[in-house]
Formats: sequence, C-alpha cells, structure tokens
Amino acid sequence: MKTLIPADEIRDAVARLGGEITREYAGRPLTVLGVLNGSLVFLADLIRTIDLPLRIGLLQASSYRGTATSPGDLVVNEELLPTLDGRHVLLVDDIFDTGHTLEAVVALVKSRGAASVQSAVLLRKQGRRQVLSEPDRHLFEIPNEFVVGYGLDYADEYRHLPHVAVLEPEDLRPTASNDHPS
Repeated sequence: MKTLIPADEIRDAVARLGGEITREYAGRPLTVLGVLNGSLVFLADLIRTIDLPLRIGLLQASSYRGTATSPGDLVVNEELLPTLDGRHVLLVDDIFDTGHTLEAVVALVKSRGAASVQSAVLLRKQGRRQVLSEPDRHLFEIPNEFVVGYGLDYADEYRHLPHVAVLEPEDLRPTASNDHPS
C-alpha cells in the first residue's frame, strides 16, 4: 500500500476543523454524532480539539461489508443514537463516496428534532457522488481509489493506521479472518 495522506497532515487539518467548530458553535448546544465504525478515529481526535461543552453520540451505518470495495445496500442501526431534540448536530463520518449514507443519516437526524445538522467528513472521493447533497466540510479530496487507515478499513483491517493509504491490487483479497465467521 502507498501513503496518500500522512499522519501529520491529518492531525493539522483536524486541529483547524476543531477551531472552526469551536468558533461556529460557541454558546449553542452541540452534539457531535459519529457514524460507526469508520469515523471512530476521526471523531476521537476531533472532539479533543473542540473547546466547547458537547455531547457525543454514535450510530452505525454501512454499505460496505467484508472484502467489498463497492457499496451495497445501506444498513443503519440507530440504537446508540442519543436524544437530539433542540440540539445542533455535527455529523462526523470518515468518507463521502456516493453520498447515500450521508444523505440518509442527515434525514434521520433531522427527523429526530435536531435544531440544525451539519456534516464533516475526513475524505471526499472525487467522481463518485450520486446524490445532490454534499458534506458541509471535508478535510481532504481524494482520487477514486480504495483507501484504508485512520478509521477506514478493508475486511475490518487497517483502521489503526495513523495515515490514509491506497491499497494496491494485490492487497485486495480476502483475509483468513473473513473466510470463516467467528
């Protein structure tokens, strides 16, 4: 695999975003809502840079499973979703690809009584959008390649990498852990 975005560039961009959010949401009740599992690393780093009282919430949404490198049907699990009535919500996700996940989650959050909903994604993939909406903020624009690291995975591996990397074709194969469910 080859590094696409080094760890220090990610760290600096997340710190800048945290400063912007601090200024924009000052004095307003903020809930930062992370889309599991991919946003976990980004969410953890981002909330430490926001100098405001805030609530944290989670929901699970996925259209990629196992060794898939193209999206399938979107599945949303909202069991961990906190009360959002009257809260300003910043939706945090790892990547904006086709846009279907973000569009569905924004609609869900709005239906739960949020005062406002904005989105921030780590990555915006070029040439893949299939919806009218766009994320309100994105830290990096990337080519249409399959990426891992900093929360993004392939077959539930590579999330731990501190950088974003492009998998080479020889890396895109099933792993032993995916061949047999545990």
